[in-house]
Amino acid sequence: MGREVSESCVESLVAEIVSSYCRGFYADKPELAAPRIEAIGFQVGHQLSERYTMDRPRFTDHLEAIKFICKDFWSELFKKQIDNLKTNHRGTFVLQDNRFRWLAHMSVDPSVETTGSIQDPSAMAENRAAQATGLHLYFPCGIIRGALSNLGIPCAVSADISNLPACSFVVRIKA
Repeated sequence: MGREVSESCVESLVAEIVSSYCRGFYADKPELAAPRIEAIGFQVGHQLSERYTMDRPRFTDHLEAIKFICKDFWSELFKKQIDNLKTNHRGTFVLQDNRFRWLAHMSVDPSVETTGSIQDPSAMAENRAAQATGLHLYFPCGIIRGALSNLGIPCAVSADISNLPACSFVVRIKA
């Protein structure tokens, strides 16, 4: 029997990490919060990958490792596989999750101020939602990067939100 943590606890922990780094530790310099959040995710992904691949032989190529992330690793974390995997066969992979669990319950604090000159209230709300959601995605990007790093694949991971709660993670393998 594997050890598990309540999904709501994990969501609350991620929300608290983002809040603490953005409003607390780095309130003066919010650009420093994102790398710190991603670094925490990297450590988590590295350790989880170590645990989940303990009884497996090493992967022979990048595609095999990415497929492991999409199927087994994602299933352990989110109780479902990645919905779609695309590649250009030149080191770029797009992992599409049509209902990313950590974004399904996101809400935006209307009191958060935005910078810029957006006059349309719906556009302002959308901008706040994108900013808040974007900060929450540094953690899972770090998890993916940490897992792949543990598998011997150095990469950069970014996230793209097109329609909440859908999310795409773009993995670029470093040569």
